[in-house]
Amino acid sequence: MDLLRQMISSFVKHDKYCINADNHQYTVRSIYFDTSDFACYFEKVEGIKHRKKFRLRGYGTKETENDAVFFEIKRKYEDPILKNRAPATFNTALNFISGLGFNEYRPDTLKFPQASEDLKRFFFHYHNSRLHPVILIIYEREAFLGVHDESIRITFDKNLRSIAFPEISSLYDEEKVRHSLSGQFILEVKFNDHFPAWMKPVIASLGLVRKSASKYVITIDTHNFIKPKKLPSVYFRSRRSPNF
Repeated sequence: MDLLRQMISSFVKHDKYCINADNHQYTVRSIYFDTSDFACYFEKVEGIKHRKKFRLRGYGTKETENDAVFFEIKRKYEDPILKNRAPATFNTALNFISGLGFNEYRPDTLKFPQASEDLKRFFFHYHNSRLHPVILIIYEREAFLGVHDESIRITFDKNLRSIAFPEISSLYDEEKVRHSLSGQFILEVKFNDHFPAWMKPVIASLGLVRKSASKYVITIDTHNFIKPKKLPSVYFRSRRSPNF
């Protein structure tokens, strides 16, 4: 990791969340939701081109009353990955999960102009698909932006760990975590238009190969609680109707 960091140092800078943080990294924690037959898991494993993931994401290591969390839908359509994101305090998020209405929801519409619609969209799927919390995924992220093009984003995700079937209120828990990819990290290169030319010789010289690295699949496989004899029926529905 040190060599890779040194090789890209002329082209990137730490993002605003890392620059003053300890070790230039921050903690990401997400509770992922899925159906009773793990439709989201199988759509990823089977490479369904149009798929969604649902999660409640927070940051940091300790819970405080006004912690910002985000209801997110991560949508993949062919190559582009899109995201619906609705912010809330942690306490408010717990209230929403408990069934309280959204009448008092007042997001920052300057930063999140579609937040109200995205929140309703999340809970439409939550209720319609009977989603439930499947796994809490935690890791440390070191993030960089391109010096000359901030649409380029490089991330090192380290110390991947997880807790199976968490309570929503346990977003900030760390007890009985199970580790995945011990001694390894996940490198992601994100960009809008073109893969950064300066990254190609870095990848070539280190012998890196592009691979799928779904933290959701990796951590579930680490816990080994999905052992189906056949694919669930939702997989076949997804193949016929990819735009559901």
